[in-house]
Order: sequence, then C-alpha cells, then structure tokens
Amino acid sequence: MNKSLFLLLIGGIFALMVAMGIGRFAYTPVLPLMQEALHFSDAMAGYLASSNYAGYFVGAMLTGVLPLKRNKMFYLRSGLVASMITTCMMGLTHSYPLMLFIRLISGMASALIFVAASSMVLDRLAAAGKTSYSGYFYSGVGLGIFFSTLLIPSVNEWFGWEGVWVGLSIFSGILTIFAWLWINDSSNGEFQKEEPTAITPGPPLRWIPWLIIAYGLEGLGYIVTGTFMVSIAEKTAVFRFDPAMVWVVVGLGAVPSCILWSTFAKKRGFVKALVFSMALQAVGIALPVFRLSPTGLMASALLFGATFMGITTLATTLARQMSPSNSSRIIGYLTAVYAAGQMAGPTIAGLLLSHTQSFHSALLGAAGAVFIGAVLLASGIRFDRMPGRSPGGSLFS
Repeated sequence: MNKSLFLLLIGGIFALMVAMGIGRFAYTPVLPLMQEALHFSDAMAGYLASSNYAGYFVGAMLTGVLPLKRNKMFYLRSGLVASMITTCMMGLTHSYPLMLFIRLISGMASALIFVAASSMVLDRLAAAGKTSYSGYFYSGVGLGIFFSTLLIPSVNEWFGWEGVWVGLSIFSGILTIFAWLWINDSSNGEFQKEEPTAITPGPPLRWIPWLIIAYGLEGLGYIVTGTFMVSIAEKTAVFRFDPAMVWVVVGLGAVPSCILWSTFAKKRGFVKALVFSMALQAVGIALPVFRLSPTGLMASALLFGATFMGITTLATTLARQMSPSNSSRIIGYLTAVYAAGQMAGPTIAGLLLSHTQSFHSALLGAAGAVFIGAVLLASGIRFDRMPGRSPGGSLFS
C-alpha cells in the first residue's frame, strides 16, 4: 500500500471516529450523567436519541439528491466541522428543546460524513485492489467509541457532563484536522498503481428490497441497545462497576469486528455472513433479559460491539458490489432506511421503559426485529453459491 492510500485510509478512520464514535454514539455513555443532573425521563432520553437519528435520516436522504458525486470533499468537510461544533454545543446548554435541535443537526452531519467518506475510501481501495482493507476503515467507529468513552469518567469528575461534551469536541477537532488533510477525492489515478482486483457481480438488483427491509429492521433493533445499554447497566443493582465500562467493551468488540466479518464473508459466503451476524446480534440484545448479571451485561456488550459495525460493513459493501457505478447513491438509500429504523427504535423503547419500568419488553422487541431481518436475508444465501462466484463475492478477496 502506497503512502497516499495509507493516509487516505487513516483519514477515513478518523472521520468515522468523529462522525459515529463521538458525534453519534458518545450520547450513550453520557446519557446517564445527563439524566442524573437534569432529571430526564427514559421517554425524554428516547426522544433526544431519536432526534439525532431523524437528522441522520434527513442527511442520508440528502446524499441521494445532492450533487454528492461532484462535491464529496465539500460535504465531508462541512459535516466534520458541523459534528465538532454540535458536540461542543451539547455541553453549553441545559435547554431540552435546543438539545433536540442540536442532536438533529449532529445526525445530519454524521450521515454526510459517513456516506461521503465511505464512497471515497471504498472507491479508492477498489481502484487499488485493496478492498480487503474496508474492514480497517470501518473500525473507526469502534475506535471512536473506545477512546471517547475512556475520556468520559475522568473529564466528568472534574468538569461534569457539560465538560465531557466540550472535551469530546476538542478530541473531534484534533481528528478533524488530520481527516481534512489526508482525505481527498483526486481522480488522477494515483491510487491505481497496484494491480486491481476484479469485482464479480453481487446479488441481482431485484434482490435489493430484501436487503433494504432487513437493514431497516437492523436499524430499528440494534439502536435500542445502542442507546440504553449504559443506562441499563447504571440501573442494574448487581452491576457494581462503572456503567461506562460496558460501552468500553462495545468499542473493544467493534474495533476488529469489521475485519473478522470480512474474513468470514470471504470464506463462508457474503449474504450468509450477514444472516449469521444479525442472528448473533439478536442473541446479544436479548441476553440481559435472561441473564441479568455483570457477566451477562458484558457478554451482551461484547456481542453487540462485535456485530453492529460488521453488519454495516457487510451491507454497505454488498450494496456497492451490486451497483459499483453509483456507490454513493445506493449507500445513501441504505443509510436512509437504516436511519428510519433508528428514529423509531429509541422512541418506542423509551416509552416502554417509562411505562413498564423494565427494559425486558424493549430488548425482546429489538432482538425480535433484528432476528426477523436475518430470516429475510436468508433468501439471498443462494447467490453465494452461484457458479463462477467466489464463496463470499470478490470484494474481500
């Protein structure tokens, strides 16, 4: 791998750390601190999370209509700056309506960064015959979760939850500088110095409705754990550790997950990898209902971290394989459906938590949605076995 491609990959990782690990998922470990200080109900916490995912949905839809193909750098850099600013603003206000607006804009920024960075990095990796490195790119989400969560306890001790948001914004700013410098959308062929790998067709486009529906159910289900996991740990009497530790475990599980699922897809089948990862995630989501203990919560966190970004990697790369000439648009549509599921998930779960004073129904419903998505995807396993097709498709070969 040449230096330019390496720096592009690192810049892409940093962009995902800003957009997803911090701008999107830092809310989960900060939420219990905000609820304690501001007396948020679970329903209010759910609305605030849904506001962010509503913004993510709007941003994803915009990527389908904006001239993204010609202005990827502009949208990426605008998103990075907006994400940094909105993260800081969360620590500068106690107004709940203003927080709803801030999280909405933050979600829009996350979607712009995710789609633009994914399109540029995956296209360059494909041109260089290095598509197997896509797993390293998506590890940026897990790295963002891990490092940002490690900062939270010490910053909170000195500066409170407000200082946590400001500190995370400073961290985002540092990462943004390098992402700004190292990511480019040059089309001068500098990345094509290595022998490219041939890309065999993915499943036919007529199968994409199944992928879209399943990915929407994944968004609906996974985000319940993604929003309330730390709060659940904080409210569980048997959990005697710092509740933020479960989110550290999520980050640790997420860092290598994309690489591991990519390898699995190469050996066992691309669609099959999606089916198995979603089924495994459903088990992890439901685990605290049946084993409410520190071990059960940590195992749930590990399974969640080990699957949620792996599923995104597999789904978005499969979408690109099905439509390589228009990757940004099809990834944008998938992201929009995913975001639509995410909007509904926290609101429904928050209302259930407030009404029942128990997380059981919310977690079981979320696990059921993800499992149904896995069942729907099973119809595509036959495409992994078609003659002339490598076991997992050639994206990861």
